[in-house]
This record gives sequence, C-alpha cells and structure tokens, in this order.
Amino acid sequence: MISVLLTDDHALVRSGIRRLLEDSGQVDIVGEANCGEESLTMTQSLNPDVILMDVNMPGIGGVEACRRILERDPKQKIIVLTVHSEQTFPKRMLEIGAKGYLTKECAVDEMIEAIKQVNNGKSYIATSIAQQLALSLLPGNGENPIDRLSRREFQVMLMITNGLSNIEMSDKLCLSPKTISTYRLRLLEKLDAHNEVDLIKIAVEQGMVEFAHSG
Repeated sequence: MISVLLTDDHALVRSGIRRLLEDSGQVDIVGEANCGEESLTMTQSLNPDVILMDVNMPGIGGVEACRRILERDPKQKIIVLTVHSEQTFPKRMLEIGAKGYLTKECAVDEMIEAIKQVNNGKSYIATSIAQQLALSLLPGNGENPIDRLSRREFQVMLMITNGLSNIEMSDKLCLSPKTISTYRLRLLEKLDAHNEVDLIKIAVEQGMVEFAHSG
C-alpha cells in the first residue's frame, strides 16, 4: 500500500480523490492538507511515500510548498495534480524537482499509475503535458515571457494574481516589504507591463491563473 498525502484547498475535491484512490486498494491517503503551510507540517509528521500537490492554494501556495519540501528532503516524491495544463507550470514544477505532473482531467487509472511509477523512483508526466513541453523546445515557437522570471519573481507574481498585498507576501515569503516592492518593479520591467492589471492579464494569457480559482 502506497501512503499518499493529498493537498488541495477544496474539501469536496479532496473527498472525491480520496474515495477514488482508496477504492483501488493500492493507495492509503494518510493525510489531507488544504494549504501550502499545512502540506509542509504534514509532510514532516507523516512522511508519506508520495505527495499529490495542488498548485493554487492559500498561503505560500503549491509552488513554494513544493520547493520548501524538496529543499528539506530532496528524496521526497511529489506529483503535481492541478487544473493548469499550460507549459508554464509543468516546466517550473519539474525544475523545482516534482517527479510527476497530472491535470485534474486525468482518469483515476492514470492517477494510480502515476503514483505507482513515482513511488518506484520513476517520473510520470501526462502525455498532453509532455507534448507541450517538447513542442516548446522546437525552433520558431518564440519565447515565453514567463521564462524570463526567476523562481522568486515567479512566486511573487503568483501571489499578486491571488490578490496578496506587499505585507502579506512579506510575511509568507519571509522577506522585507522593501524586497517585495523591488520584485514587483522587476516583474513590471521584465514583462513590459505598466501596472498590476497588465501583470494579471499576462498571467491569464499564460495559464497561471483562472477567473474561477479552482487550481
């Protein structure tokens, strides 16, 4: 039986995934986290074989949670499970060290197969995601503006699109408000944006955020 920590900020989503996975008889959901911070503490206390990690969650979010978990334990096995299928998120999460990437449209059989493969030390990327990543490397496809951002700039942009203030970001990321302001200015410059409205438009275009937050 593979022990799994499930992270998602929607209780109904967690309940549905738990039922589907536990009904298979191959997976044991040992815990449920509803935010990035909770996933950190539960990972440390429960030591699951595999973590199913949502991306858009309250607090530090799934991207930063994934980074901190792997910084503390590089051997931890994380599969991203999200609504985001555009290449921006898969590329970032795999660079951080996630071992798998699935969208919430996947079949339960594929989810179980991904968990089994990742638990066995392999990687698993949904076919559609792998195709996007491969196509992005071909000549003539143009540069994705989000690729210009550093890891921290990417994280700050995610928090801006989620409506966090400078003070809130300062608290979540353990940075000074002045440093957060500097990151904001860098974002505007690198993305050729005039204000936060422009940043949010770019984020929507790149699949970083959806109007009906469900990720």
